[in-house]
Amino acid sequence: MSIPLADPEPLAAGTLRVTPIGGLGEIGRNMTTFEFDGKILIVDCGVLFPEEHQPGVDLILPDFEPIRDRLDDVVGIVLTHGHEDHIGAVPYLLRLKKDIPVIGSGLTLALVEAKLKEHRIKAFTMTVTEGQKEKVGPFDLEFVAVNHSIPDALAVAIRTPAGLVLATGDFKMDQLPLDGRLTDLRAFSRLGEEGVDLFLVDSTNADVPGFTPLERAIGPVLDQVIAKAPRRVIVASFASHVHRVQQVLDAAAAHGRRVALLGRSMVRNMTIAEELGYLTVPDGLLIDYKKARDLPDDRIVYMSTGSQGEPMAVLSRMANLDHAIEPGRATPSSWPPASSPATRTPSTG
Repeated sequence: MSIPLADPEPLAAGTLRVTPIGGLGEIGRNMTTFEFDGKILIVDCGVLFPEEHQPGVDLILPDFEPIRDRLDDVVGIVLTHGHEDHIGAVPYLLRLKKDIPVIGSGLTLALVEAKLKEHRIKAFTMTVTEGQKEKVGPFDLEFVAVNHSIPDALAVAIRTPAGLVLATGDFKMDQLPLDGRLTDLRAFSRLGEEGVDLFLVDSTNADVPGFTPLERAIGPVLDQVIAKAPRRVIVASFASHVHRVQQVLDAAAAHGRRVALLGRSMVRNMTIAEELGYLTVPDGLLIDYKKARDLPDDRIVYMSTGSQGEPMAVLSRMANLDHAIEPGRATPSSWPPASSPATRTPSTG
């Protein structure tokens, strides 16, 4: 039995109200609202993917009900990075009011705009970079570089007369990131000296002792596995994990294998990442999965979605024999290396 909640009291003058709409105590549908002087700023707007005990569910959205009747007061949506659990619900919120400004880094907005295009929504966007300051309604925003498994992630400092809030978004302390972009601890220190009144930290497994392995440490492992595998290799990751995909592409190219991208979101995101210069694809490396089926098994790597076991993602469908990828053939080959000309058109899986 659910207990009805009373409407929140009107805010006293000079008070900042922070409301987690989703993402608190769960990995997914991240969304937080900040209300000051009658105006609302949203930070992130993501989805949660269903589990096996939720058949028929495609996506789980944040509960927009607390702001549904106040969308005219929303001055902007700040997106910290481009993972689905932080941007995936943006089209569904903009269906309710299409002219809410969307603010984020170049790659983040490119990924969002591709999603919005599928929903036939043209958004008002503002591209920001680390160190940039913007005033949005009564909120003074400052953006700080953070390292994550997707490029171009940003923390946001939110200043109001009520105080200073620092929302990190997802981040990690990788001291040797693949793209050389570190979490800006100097900026964090400077903000700390100024006086942070509320520190909202979002880092998966932050309560686990020890350090996150360096992203660079994964490269040699992938290289070794792909080098020794006698048959096909299937690698699963987030569809927006640009750094991991780059490592797989590099390892495949080094060992004369072609790469087929599987999953509509994987193809879309990697195409955007390549166009913006975040992903380097050697000529002739990518191949459509339908043509990849004609290659010997020891000359192909499939890059797939579904690393978290999502029931509708490509990896789960392959495991359930519900995908076009068929059982492989163990025939070794002297097929030409990946530097030979080939089709660059990836598959939507």
